[in-house]
Amino acid sequence: MEVQDWIESSTRAFFCLTGITGNFWLGLRSLPKSKSQMRPNDLLFINLAVSNLITNCLVDLPDTLAQFENNWFIGKNYCGVLQFSSDLSETSSIFSTMFISMYWHQKLVGSLRRGGAPVQMDNLRLVTVFLAGSWSVALMFSVPHFFIAEHDGNESLEVCEESFPTLADKHTFDALYLILANVVPLVGVTYASVRIVLVLMQSQKRVMDLSKGANHANNNSGSTKNKAVNNSQVRAAKSVVAVATIFIICWFSHLVLRIYSSFRKSILAVKLTNFFGASYTCFVPYVYLHGVKKLDCSCW
Repeated sequence: MEVQDWIESSTRAFFCLTGITGNFWLGLRSLPKSKSQMRPNDLLFINLAVSNLITNCLVDLPDTLAQFENNWFIGKNYCGVLQFSSDLSETSSIFSTMFISMYWHQKLVGSLRRGGAPVQMDNLRLVTVFLAGSWSVALMFSVPHFFIAEHDGNESLEVCEESFPTLADKHTFDALYLILANVVPLVGVTYASVRIVLVLMQSQKRVMDLSKGANHANNNSGSTKNKAVNNSQVRAAKSVVAVATIFIICWFSHLVLRIYSSFRKSILAVKLTNFFGASYTCFVPYVYLHGVKKLDCSCW
């Protein structure tokens, strides 16, 4: 194996192992002590962790091992599983990120406008319905891969391909997938993130204004309590914005490369697409864990 191949394989191995560790950690630390203590935010983090682990274990790990072995030793039939798992986990992970952004935007607005009163997405059943819908969309786009994935029969690493009945079918499928499972969530995450930043700026301005009027603190103590944002919420919201920034960079690049690959075959574009996807699933669990103060070794 040449030096360039070793570097590429080692980088993928690092992303894979770091992603497995981080997402398993995020899922474990988000588990409540009992079902009655389950909160929407916990469920969203668990769903994100499970989605990413599908990619880490069923896509990245076999592909990484295949690169070190320098042949596709897993078998021809696994191509369908790999393509299915890739799109299933990718779609679910994207929607999970969008729902997390929406949730924390609502929590911040609720703290400022309603004194911390419960918001719409504090409803566990509603969040469950959202997640069930996202998995349904993911399955709708992933199941066809079992029927169109094929193996080229040689020992090359670029062996898993998709064979659509016609080129028009391929372009239609790719267009629907990119719009519904990529563009829509990207817009949602961007909108929610911008709103979070604006709310944080408004909250900071209120705090500064209140500090200037400290001589009237006794008269304004009630309004201060209602309009101040909890520090833990600010920390979590900042982590959401950080993840959203990583998300937008990674998945916008991923989207552009995927569109390019759908019209022109390019091994480099495929590798870069996988790189951006792996980067996201690798780093975001640690950012979320830091934001909710669970980046430690204590399980409970």
